[in-house]
Amino acid sequence: MELRLVLLNILLIGLISCGGDTPKDVDETDKKEQQQPLITAKAIEQFKFNDYVLSIDGEKAVENWEKYQELSIQIGYLRKADLSFFIGEKEMLKEFINKFVDELPEKLNQNPIISRVAIVQTTVLRLNENLTLDNIEESMKLEGVKEVLIAFSNLNYQINKKLERDKYDKIKSEY
Repeated sequence: MELRLVLLNILLIGLISCGGDTPKDVDETDKKEQQQPLITAKAIEQFKFNDYVLSIDGEKAVENWEKYQELSIQIGYLRKADLSFFIGEKEMLKEFINKFVDELPEKLNQNPIISRVAIVQTTVLRLNENLTLDNIEESMKLEGVKEVLIAFSNLNYQINKKLERDKYDKIKSEY
């Protein structure tokens, strides 16, 4: 009788320990599904926001602002889900941002534009942090991309608005 109990216990222990392989396979499948990137060109295209581009006067105003031109190119790459510039080393990104601020043309050096430049600076650095940290969810990273695009668009809008206001200030009344 005791031999039967011992054999039954060994059989139960064997059955219980064999059942552990299935959940591991499910966990690995879940991890693979979670690792698929959500930051794609298609996802970025579906953002809903007012995307402003520079007017002809705006393009003339920033044509000698090299860092603006470079950031504009990088924003174009960002729209195609190329994150390499924004994933780069933080110190190099900070140096770029500082030069971007320092090279602001005198004609555009006014508070509304300076504040938009500061917002671009903040969103770019935040995106860098979100992309380089492993514990940030993909949805937060995608939201960071959207914030950078909105900030850059609003900078363009503010530049256009300032130049248009300057143009209308030059017009004098005939009366």
